[in-house]
Amino acid sequence: MRRHDEGEFEAGELVRPYVVTKGRGLPDEAKLSLITLVTAVADEHQRPTRLSPEEQRLLDIAAVGYLSVAEVAGHTQLPLGVVRIVLSSLIEGGYLIARPPVERAALADQQILQEVLNGLRSRFG
Repeated sequence: MRRHDEGEFEAGELVRPYVVTKGRGLPDEAKLSLITLVTAVADEHQRPTRLSPEEQRLLDIAAVGYLSVAEVAGHTQLPLGVVRIVLSSLIEGGYLIARPPVERAALADQQILQEVLNGLRSRFG
């Protein structure tokens, strides 16, 4: 942000994020964290006819498949908080799908999988 000689910020630099987010606040971290995965819904006919340029850009980015909120933000020039707010709005509108990432504890243990494979090979191999 640039300051004027008096130390004040330019109005456009402060108003822009407010305009992009339509005045909404940050979503709950538990509902939309940096590692939450988002993707666009398959049916593009469900998209509203008028999207802001930022909403359209985020939908286009999310259309490639499941990406984390942090990855989506990384593809834009927008602040992370703004991206989270706009994504939350698109999720509420039914244009994006969000799911939490698979927790490490829920992933299969490599050793157990190897034992199952060995057992199948000995029985049917």
